[in-house]
Amino acid sequence: MAEQAPIPYEQAREELVDVVRRLEAGGTTLEESLALWERGEELAAICQGWLDGARERLDAAMAGDDDDEE
Repeated sequence: MAEQAPIPYEQAREELVDVVRRLEAGGTTLEESLALWERGEELAAICQGWLDGARERLDAAMAGDDDDEE
């Protein structure tokens, strides 16, 4: 089975916001709440992966700028 490309950061963040709203609103069964929580954890990890990648790229660019100044 081919690995799916990660969803874009903005899409993951929007869905995560929706999951949090639904959990905070209540009115879901325990099973639904657990499924939402698990999806939220998944989405949070996707967002963190995007942010970590952006930080690495920024750090690499900054290191490249430092090398150019010497």
